Amino acid sequence: MGLAILLWCAPRTEAQAQGQQTASSSEQKSEQRLAGSITGVIVDRSGAAVSGAQVKLKRDDRSPGQDVLSGDDGQFSFAGVAPGPFHLTISSVGFATQTFSGNLGLGESYAVPQIALAVATNVTEVKVVAPREEVAEVEIKEQEKQRIFGVIPNFYISYIPNAAPLTSKQKFELAWKSSIDPVTFVIVGATAGIQQATNGLSGYGQGAEGYAKRYGAGYGDFLSSTFMGGAVFPSLMKQDPRYFYKGTGSVRSRILYVIATSVVCKGDNGHWQACYSGILGSLASGAISDVYHPDNNRGAAVVFENAAIGLGETAAVNLFQEFVVRKLTPNLPKHTPSTP
Repeated sequence: MGLAILLWCAPRTEAQAQGQQTASSSEQKSEQRLAGSITGVIVDRSGAAVSGAQVKLKRDDRSPGQDVLSGDDGQFSFAGVAPGPFHLTISSVGFATQTFSGNLGLGESYAVPQIALAVATNVTEVKVVAPREEVAEVEIKEQEKQRIFGVIPNFYISYIPNAAPLTSKQKFELAWKSSIDPVTFVIVGATAGIQQATNGLSGYGQGAEGYAKRYGAGYGDFLSSTFMGGAVFPSLMKQDPRYFYKGTGSVRSRILYVIATSVVCKGDNGHWQACYSGILGSLASGAISDVYHPDNNRGAAVVFENAAIGLGETAAVNLFQEFVVRKLTPNLPKHTPSTP
């Protein structure tokens, strides 16, 4: 009897398996009858076909997406797509990404309207930075307002620690403006009067002629020292002829800074370096003045002696600039360091 039961069960199981296969096949055929297709054409704004564009298909039911590339004629197609809402994302190099959404019906062949891609717009961030020459020009205008007691020109000091470097043209312009300032002529005249009263540069004699010679020599000395030490050699050596006000730190550190600036200066590259332009400018100015000074005030020894004295005078002037002049100057540029 057991054998009969086995024989009876075996055919039944095989029949069930055949039935399941038939049902599965029927379901697949049914899904195929329900599935549809999606086709379309991709062009640019001129109407030319865009080949190689990537088209991504996604559906709301979170089923796996599909990807195709458009052909040479710009056409693309998806087959065997289940019915329901769908979304297309079209992208191509050089074009802005486009999207399209639709709803595919049962067994429908959905033709997407022609998709025209627009050229991508590049967003460029532009930073406007004023040229260093223009920045320096603005700062020079501020320097030209610097007058001790509001009267005496004091153009060769910068209260801006990181001031823009001057061009050669600006160095010469600053020297020229210093040389033709009305107050300069008054100071030279007063100095010539003191020399005459003390019989300085005695070789020039006395009287109106002696005063005129002293005045001419004094103005000549000012011109040569200003242009040689403030324009010619600073341009050749690419160095800044100005004194850069420190204004911060202890008194001792500021005094040491002042002493150092008599032999070092800022280069046009912003780095501190030996002040060759100032030293050579002083020697050149002395050599020029040696031409018109009286005989007893000439000679190479006098030139080098005056150059050495000039270094000491520079340190003294810078010391005066660091601790006194700022308090006596009513017009100062903005962002000036405060004195502790």
